[in-house]
Amino acid sequence: MVREVFERGDAVAVLPYVPETDSLVMIEQFRPGAVRGDESPWMLELIAGVVEDGEDDEAVVHREAMEEAACEFSELLPIATVFPSAGACTEQVRLYCGRVTAAAVGQLRGLQEEGEDILVHSIPRTVALQMLSDNQIPNGHTLIALQWLHIHGASLRERWC
Repeated sequence: MVREVFERGDAVAVLPYVPETDSLVMIEQFRPGAVRGDESPWMLELIAGVVEDGEDDEAVVHREAMEEAACEFSELLPIATVFPSAGACTEQVRLYCGRVTAAAVGQLRGLQEEGEDILVHSIPRTVALQMLSDNQIPNGHTLIALQWLHIHGASLRERWC
């Protein structure tokens, strides 16, 4: 048997949470793999990035958060480690929740040299969880992080307020 495996490298993603307003900072960007029929390829998702050689997860979270949303965190909590497509890809994504201290909500962000065209949103936790319930979150790691937030949101807000 011959198997093909895509060596992707690892990534990290962060769910930015603002406990004072019980809201999330999420980004919206174009995803070419999501171009399918009438479905929109613009996805609402977590801040995420690839782990480069010699980088630790926390450094990637802070770098990507600044690039994609001018977002700063005072604390990070681990959520989960997932293999998005273990049948064909080596990529492991480590998920975190970050306590937001600043963000560029409403701004267009991203690195021009990476072809990023990112809109930064503030979304109430209740709205994000309703979107999850209504099957409006097709991005896997975002879906997992929102499910975690559904379970832990009340205690997280108490802890961070």
